[in-house]
Amino acid sequence: MTEMDAPSEIRLRRQSRVLEVAFGEKERYQLPFEYLRVYSPSAEVKGHGPGQRTLVLGKQAVGIRDVEPVGQYAVRLLFDDGHDSGLYSWEYLRELGRAQSSLWQRYLDRVRAETPGAQY
Repeated sequence: MTEMDAPSEIRLRRQSRVLEVAFGEKERYQLPFEYLRVYSPSAEVKGHGPGQRTLVLGKQAVGIRDVEPVGQYAVRLLFDDGHDSGLYSWEYLRELGRAQSSLWQRYLDRVRAETPGAQY
């Protein structure tokens, strides 16, 4: 990764509950806090290998307390539920933005399949 791959802007929008991430003039994403929490890149959520992703539930009201830069390649999101172990690289934030609709639908499908009666 190069510094050119870094976002040109990151804004924490607490009231609307989104992290706004821009890459240059043409890419701007509104990433909901819940989406970022359930797709955390931490080992706790992602697992340690293929097929080990944990289904994270009950995060509709999760907030982000702070965004901490990590070198020139990532940020750490400090969620108000105590979760803070995932490093969101520039590449991963871009991936989450580009694939947001399909990833979110995959999450909703998994919630419905694994938790009958879930309200989504």
